[in-house]
Amino acid sequence: MGRWRVIEFNDIGELASPVAIAGFEGWNDAGEAASGVVNHLAIAWQASPIGAIDPEDFYDFQVNRPVVEIEGGRTQRLIWPTTRFSLARARNLGLADEAVPPTGLARDVVLVHGIEPNMRWRAFSEELVQGLESLGVEMIIVLGALLADAPHTRPVPVSVGSSDAKLATEVGVGLSDYKGPTGIVGVMQHTCAAAGIPTVSLWAQVPHYVAQPPSPKATLALLRGVEDVLDVPLPLADLPEEARAWERGVDELAQQDSEVADYVRTLEEAKDAMDLPEASGDAIAREFERYFRRHGGAPDS
Repeated sequence: MGRWRVIEFNDIGELASPVAIAGFEGWNDAGEAASGVVNHLAIAWQASPIGAIDPEDFYDFQVNRPVVEIEGGRTQRLIWPTTRFSLARARNLGLADEAVPPTGLARDVVLVHGIEPNMRWRAFSEELVQGLESLGVEMIIVLGALLADAPHTRPVPVSVGSSDAKLATEVGVGLSDYKGPTGIVGVMQHTCAAAGIPTVSLWAQVPHYVAQPPSPKATLALLRGVEDVLDVPLPLADLPEEARAWERGVDELAQQDSEVADYVRTLEEAKDAMDLPEASGDAIAREFERYFRRHGGAPDS
């Protein structure tokens, strides 16, 4: 590490046991589900911008073009495509000590919203990880979404990977096995592991026949996965209703095409047959445990 410039962050002082949540647009972001989580949390927590990676070395501006804002014939802003950082404080300045942290957590959260770089991935990942290390980040959650043969009528599958065996056990979700092409999310996880930062990756499966964004049901599934990792309830706002409306809309489209409807039924049958063992007492008990941990209670013994 150390070949590239260090990210310059705003003067934000010391952070409280910070965790980072990262999502990247592009190959890793089917239905914009992963970047949707980061955007959702940034709005819900009123996160403040704290820095960005200089895009010059990592982006092809003919592929990811800058955006210009013109008002009254005059250029007001030129926005370069890059990876940006924002901060959600566990406790807003000026609140009393007994106040509930706005994030619901007793730790600060660094939100990373990026675009998958076009070049120099290793240097990009090293610079990003160095930046997170300089902030004292103790754990990183990287999010991804891929197109898959998944029926829109069933819960969105979310696979989990971790660089840390202890963390994987604490998350309590079955880990995935995979060998094949990866995106910046996979590279990031590898770089974090080399730096000794515990990392969890969450991947949502978006139905390939409704790939166009947004995909609120997949975004909600990833957000639930982040809840599992952090073990606290997160702000959902209108996402559950948006997910239901999205599913109803896809239902209506499928009903208008008999071939699509037949295909969806085939996917449902395959999914239900595969998930049958999960409808066990142990699986149900695990879900109850997660719920009570998040909401600060415990099931009656």
